[in-house]
Amino acid sequence: MPATPAYPPHSAPRLYVDVELSEGSEIRLDGSHAHYLLKVMRIKVGAPVKLFDDRTGEYLAHVTTLGKRDLILLIDGKTRNRETVPDLWLCAAPIKKDRFNWIAEKATELGIARLIPVQTERTQNPRISPEKIRAHMIEASEQCERTALPSLDPMIKLTETLKNWPAERHLFFADERIHDSGAGSFRKALVAHDGPAAILIGPEGGFSDDENAMIRALPQSVAVSLGPRILRAETAAIAAISLWMAGRGDWNPA
Repeated sequence: MPATPAYPPHSAPRLYVDVELSEGSEIRLDGSHAHYLLKVMRIKVGAPVKLFDDRTGEYLAHVTTLGKRDLILLIDGKTRNRETVPDLWLCAAPIKKDRFNWIAEKATELGIARLIPVQTERTQNPRISPEKIRAHMIEASEQCERTALPSLDPMIKLTETLKNWPAERHLFFADERIHDSGAGSFRKALVAHDGPAAILIGPEGGFSDDENAMIRALPQSVAVSLGPRILRAETAAIAAISLWMAGRGDWNPA
């Protein structure tokens, strides 16, 4: 006798909707959501769809009505509550447009709670598109089954970031000037500095001398090495988040 297939199927489309969901309610989708379900997925009446709202959690719905450019879904019930996200911020200097979008996407997948674009003296891409960055973060959340979206701040100058830094939050900054990786061991720093945290990643070319001195002067700052090789900014960001998640985040629940 064949096994009963899992329901809802893992392949069911999963979308973020910017409206609070509840069991038994109906929701109408149009625009890009409708185009994706109708034209790309070729969805049919009765097909399951997963939705999450970044407010209450994830829900299972099914299609009740199909139109040419919209569709209606009925919310069957909640599948998961909104997740508790590790208290980690990423403060990163914008780099070339596509590569910064990539940082936002991968940082979302890895589980950050907040992304803060930081303008430094050597920032090469002082103009960013919050709408496009947000779109990458939403798409990543849909695909990696997050139920809580990271927040996205407007770009802020490094000097202002440091001036208003929260007293209780550690700021781990990747300092390429630490040539001895043992002297700035990230693993040892995580053991010594528990609690709310942020990671600061500089631009291509790194921080200027003045910026490095300002960062080090902040009592909450912790200079760390990411190893013996000089990493590109996007690689450094992902490496640092991964190390923190393994040491203090939800990769290390113990």
